[in-house]
Formats: sequence, C-alpha cells, structure tokens
Amino acid sequence: MQQWLKGIIRRPVTVAMITIAAVTFGVLSLGRLPLELLPDITYPTLTVQTELPDASPHEVEQLVTDPIEEVVGVTQGLRRYVSNSRAGVSEVVLEFTWDTDMQRASLDVREKLDLVNLPDDARAPLVYRFDPSLDPMMRLSLSGNRPVPELRKLAEIRIKRRLETVTGVAAARVTGGAEDEVLVELDSQRLDVLSLSVLEVARKLGQENVNRSGGEIRDRQTAYRLRTVREFRSMEDIENVIVRHGETGTLRVRDIGSVAIVPRDDEILVRVNGRPAVQLDLYKEGDANAVFVAQRVRARLDELEQDRSLSGCKIEVLSDQARFIEDSIASVKSTALLGALLAALVLYLFLRNLLSTLTIALSIPVSVAVTFFLMELTDVSMNVLSLGGLALGIGMLVDNSVVVLEAIQRLRDKGMEAKQAVVEGTGQVMGGIIASTLTTIAVFLPLIFVQGIGGEIFRDQALTVTYSLLVSLFVAVTVIPTVIANGAGSSPG
Repeated sequence: MQQWLKGIIRRPVTVAMITIAAVTFGVLSLGRLPLELLPDITYPTLTVQTELPDASPHEVEQLVTDPIEEVVGVTQGLRRYVSNSRAGVSEVVLEFTWDTDMQRASLDVREKLDLVNLPDDARAPLVYRFDPSLDPMMRLSLSGNRPVPELRKLAEIRIKRRLETVTGVAAARVTGGAEDEVLVELDSQRLDVLSLSVLEVARKLGQENVNRSGGEIRDRQTAYRLRTVREFRSMEDIENVIVRHGETGTLRVRDIGSVAIVPRDDEILVRVNGRPAVQLDLYKEGDANAVFVAQRVRARLDELEQDRSLSGCKIEVLSDQARFIEDSIASVKSTALLGALLAALVLYLFLRNLLSTLTIALSIPVSVAVTFFLMELTDVSMNVLSLGGLALGIGMLVDNSVVVLEAIQRLRDKGMEAKQAVVEGTGQVMGGIIASTLTTIAVFLPLIFVQGIGGEIFRDQALTVTYSLLVSLFVAVTVIPTVIANGAGSSPG
C-alpha cells in the first residue's frame, strides 16, 4: 500500500491530468444529461379493450373476455390479470413484473390477440399502456374574436403543422371546437311510403364507401395486388348512391333525403378566462429533453405571433412541464450549492487555515463533476431525486479528506518529513475510510434492487449517492495526498 502511495505522490502531473480529464468529462456530461422532473417510471401494465356493440355483459364475457384471457394469459413475465366485462365493452388489465421489457411485452400481446376468434361485429382489440411520460409536455390555447370552428381550423392548419416540425415534438393534438361531419338527413314519410328503413340506407352507404384489399392475380413470376377503392370524395357522390333499383326506376339518396356538412356536437368545451377557445396538447418524443423541446416550442410560438393569418388571435401557454422542472431543478441546485459552501465554512472554522480548507474542499467539485459523468454512463437523468441524492452526499464528500489530512498533520507535528508523513498517514487511515465509505454505500445501494415503484423512484438517488461517495474516496487517497505532498497544503492553525 505504501509503495502504491509513493508512486502516486511522485507523479503529480499524472494525477493532475487524470483529475482534469475526469472533471472535463463531467462538465461535458452535465450539458448532455436530460432534465426531467422525476426518474423514468414505466408502469408494467397493459390494458386490452375490445368493444362489442349492443351486447350484454354476459355476452361480452363469454364471447370476448374469456377468449382474450386464454390467449394473453401465457404471456412471458405476466404476474396476474384482471378483467371487467360490461355492456358493449371488455377490458383485460395485464400486470407484469417490474423487470419486464414492456415494449416487447406489448408486441407479444398484440401478436397473441391476432389469434383470438372474436365475433364478426366486434371491433379490433386496442392495447393501452399507461406511462406518466406520455402525458402532454405542454398545453396551449388559441382564442380570439373568431368563431370556434374557425379557431379549430386555424389551430389544425396553421399552428399544429408548424409545431409538429419542432425538433423533439412527436405530435400535437387539437381538442375543443366543433369538427365538421357529413349528415345524411332522411325523410321519414318517404321511407314509410317506400318501405325502407334507416338501417338499409346506412348499409347501402357503407357498401358504396369502401377501400379494401381484393386479393392478387399471378401471371408467371409477377403478382398483381388488387384493391377496391371507392370512397366518397364529394357530396354528390353520396347523393348519387343507388338505394334501390327495380322496375319502378332507380332510387337514390337524394330522392329520400338531403346531404350536408354540419358541425359535430361539442364533446369537449374549452374556455380560457371565460372565452371560447381550442386547446393544443404537445407530446415530446420518448428520448427528447423536455426542457430543450419547450425552449424550441417557445421560439416557434414567437414566430407564430408574427403570422398575419392569426391576427386577432391569442396563443397562451396553459401548462408547461418544463417550467416546473426548471424551477424544481434550480431549487435543488441552489440547495446543493449552499450545502457545499456551508461545508467549506465549517471546515475553515475548525481548521483555521485557508489553504487547508481549499485543499479539502477541492474534493467537492471534483466528486460532483465525475458523478455527472457516471450518471450519463448509466442513463441517470438530472431530476429532483438524483440531485437530491447529490445534495445529500455533498456533506459527506469531505469526510474522507478530513480524516486523511488529520492523519498526515499528526505525523508532521511529530517532526516527520512531509512526503513520508503523507505516505504513513494515508496508509494508516485508508482501511478505515474505505470501510466507512462502504458502510454508507451499503445503506443506499441496495435500493436499486427494490422491486416495484419504490425501486423505480429511488434508483437514481441511490446511484448518485454511491457515485459521489466512491469518487470522494478516490480523491481522498490520490488527489489530496498528492496536493499536500507537493506543497499545496499547509498545516492547520
């Protein structure tokens, strides 16, 4: 051990270069760490929802829920499933173990659902996955002195398309306002005279408005895929649909009713300060930094304010996750910085020597910077809990350095030469500070093995505390002895 310490203090330039390189990597990593409010939490649940219109709960359970349970019940990593059958809707909630790859599990469930034999009138099963990160990162509103349908069109044509081109924005969804729909209004008296029902007319319209595969034709080595494409493109196409053809003539939709484009009934009403408005929900890409994306969105909103087509309209930010994240991160950063300053102040009050205080306090910025580098290597984001762990560890970062400095100073007070005192003193306490550091780490590190939501939340904090303490231990037995041995530190008071 003493030979190793002698080799370190004889190479101050090497130690300095390694320290500077580690700090540089840490500073660069700090700029690349994603800023989030909380760690990435992915709940291991999937919900399979299937609709069977006009069916009773018993029929839904027998025809839909039971076949789905039989198929998806053997999915790898599945812990348990809970089903709920009600009138017209079947829901099967699948709960997986926390170490399950949810993307792979979702694909596996979808493949198994393709094997289920469902009734012809049942709709295709939908697989939902609850993930807090899928919530909108920003909500905007568009209001002004225009009708709500016109506001919605402006939001969809002018704003939505512009915002979706922002780097990091995955999608923008417009809610509120009335959407247009085609209304076929039939004359009930004519239907009675002609002995026609509304269902017959609706079925005829559905048969005429198709876009489906028609198989393929093979000619030697060439295969031609056929497709039936007959979709309505105008109001006249709907009016000209033949409902009945016989000896009395041809009966078309326009003969028994009218076709018009009307606003759909409002399902969501959006009001801002009591005025009608429409809302835009912005979703970020999975690996995008919420703070950086929000900054780009705000810059794009400044450009949209100059758009003449939006004159008289006002775009407001209703909610912004990035603002909350920035405020929370800034608060934790200021707390950590204040803790570091207080730790240095306490050291000075006890050591009564500025150079010795600066020598020991050197371990704080070095340990913090290298911790940022290790955080990037292990995919730990900059969030409230990881920074909280860093702030928690700052007060302990100088402990090892204080012990090393005190052991060295005790030998120097006995008249031992500086470099010999560094080697002897550091060697005497190295076993103790390693044991002390490992016992502290033993309290936090096991948190990464906790299953469930607790492990997902506190993993980042446990890793951050562990990294900072390990780096502080390395600094205490390499950087601090080298600095003292080469004359940068002096004896306390």
